Amino acid sequence: MQPISIQTTFRVRYSEADRMGYMYYGNYAAWFEVGRVELLRSLGMSYRKMEDDGVILPVKDITIRYLKPIKYDDLVVLHTTLVEVSGAKISFDFEVLNDKGETATTSTIHLVFCHRDSGRPTRAPEKLLRRFSV
Repeated sequence: MQPISIQTTFRVRYSEADRMGYMYYGNYAAWFEVGRVELLRSLGMSYRKMEDDGVILPVKDITIRYLKPIKYDDLVVLHTTLVEVSGAKISFDFEVLNDKGETATTSTIHLVFCHRDSGRPTRAPEKLLRRFSV
């Protein structure tokens, strides 16, 4: 399976920075969610449609490494890569580049496909499995 990647550009908003002007560490997860949603959308998948079809996608675990600071009003690039879909799991890697093009933050997130009503794991939707295997 070949990894699938997209890129998203953000400008750090005032509300995302702490009092010192640095990107607040807890806000990175929201950026990663944007990357995941947009990557799946680029494959013709929709979180909303999956949820309407009874499949939810809770986060199993997240690892974040903060390597360089990002500050208020910086223009940054988020690279999102879908690295694995197998059974009930899906994994993404993220790289945030600062305004100098340097790697500022990296992350890996593992999620689990679950039945909306029971919360029990379920197999990834066939449509996603087919698109990922192309």
